[in-house]
Amino acid sequence: MSLAVLHSRALSGLDAPEVTVEVHLANGLPSFTIVGLPDTEVKESRDRVRAALVNSRFEFPARRITVNLAPAELPKESGRFDLPIALGILAASHQLQGDGFSKYEFAGELSLTGELRPVRGALAMTWRAARDGRAFVLPSVSADEAALVGEASIYQAGSLLDVCAHLAGRQLLSRPAARPIVIPPNYPDLAEVKGQAQTKRALEVAAAGGHSVLMVGAPGTGKSMLAARFAGLLPPMSGEEALESAALASLGSGGFRLETWKQRPFRAPHHSASTVALVGGGSDPRPGEISLAHNGVLFLDELPEFDRKVLEALREPLESGRIAISRAARQAEYPARFQLIGAMNPCPCGYLGHFSGRCRCTPDQVTRYRHKLSGPLLDRIDIQIEVPAVREDELVDAGRGEQSARVRERVERAHERQLLRQGKTNTRLGPREIERFCTAEEKAGALLRQAIGKLHLSARAYHRVLKLSRTIADLAGEATIAVTHVAEAIQYRRLERSF
Repeated sequence: MSLAVLHSRALSGLDAPEVTVEVHLANGLPSFTIVGLPDTEVKESRDRVRAALVNSRFEFPARRITVNLAPAELPKESGRFDLPIALGILAASHQLQGDGFSKYEFAGELSLTGELRPVRGALAMTWRAARDGRAFVLPSVSADEAALVGEASIYQAGSLLDVCAHLAGRQLLSRPAARPIVIPPNYPDLAEVKGQAQTKRALEVAAAGGHSVLMVGAPGTGKSMLAARFAGLLPPMSGEEALESAALASLGSGGFRLETWKQRPFRAPHHSASTVALVGGGSDPRPGEISLAHNGVLFLDELPEFDRKVLEALREPLESGRIAISRAARQAEYPARFQLIGAMNPCPCGYLGHFSGRCRCTPDQVTRYRHKLSGPLLDRIDIQIEVPAVREDELVDAGRGEQSARVRERVERAHERQLLRQGKTNTRLGPREIERFCTAEEKAGALLRQAIGKLHLSARAYHRVLKLSRTIADLAGEATIAVTHVAEAIQYRRLERSF
């Protein structure tokens, strides 16, 4: 029978649906046809596979070759199907026994010499494939990445000949290390930032509850330094979080790097970034910065300099924690639960309110500058705080601040309280959960109602202040939200009135 059936994986968002590779050889004029909605990269595999087989000393059959990639309605892209197609041709032409194909899944791009090149998304494919109980044969570089999925059975191969020798039982493929040795995360220390005690406290609250932050201050006040150290305040990543973030990184153009394993993502795109770069997209949808920052930090410096349409695209992901990308032929959905840290100047020149008094911006210029940020976007940012300029004498007199490790200990304790109480961070609480878990004392509730009237807070902002108060209470180890907790939370929203 001139038919061979193998298994591989496609990529659709973070999902990796199974693809059945069927290779059939028939009599007739020699031809090589690939069907099943292949992309240009997949169609080009005909030439790569032909050269790889010939240069590996196999016979390329002079017959009518048909390769079907099923399911037919699923778009197929990249060169990862080179390896299963080549093996299918060898099995269908009886140059290789295909009895053991059902136990494996294959992915790998072939060079013209038959060597295997790494493929994009190996970790994402393995993460999903491990549930089906098959072993995965991958190029050596990709196998090291895929080995981070502890329950997966991985084989690493350097060439097409290595895979054929393994399937023929002559020389078995080696397995990568079950869990490669990785360097522990090393974040910049918060103690390096002099002064700014109030801003550091705000970042501690944000880290404890998963809240977003906007810092407003003159140039040189330490906004970027503080943002760069924020990831070091977050609790350590769980195994599931680390796998999900690594799988998203493996889908990106930069790929996943082993040294970043279990390190909170920190993404800081330039303000010239497009909407597609930030939220993801393209004809073959790929994750953008917000998804690559999943379980980590998205830092947007000089926030008003971003295009307004780009910033408005953040509104839905900030609420839902996901981004759905729809194109004419492709749809993809990626997780995007990130913590937004924004930084901006108070005016176009940057020195409004500075002790030097050098700002010459008119009120109209300041208003136009601040109105580049829409009300709905600001409404979704829980903490909005002013970062004051530090005088030279204060810098000299200021001692070394509190280390990130000590702040992180308090954040971890608050985080554990939230998981024990509700199974999620405070920022992810829904309306019904807010009523259940964010109970406030009578005086605290009265203060909050009074603040709503004076600050003209929306219903969303009201809920966000309640969740923020709950986080402050968790840091203090209190079961009920008190007046002091609400008062501090309201302070973090006062800056909103100036926008």
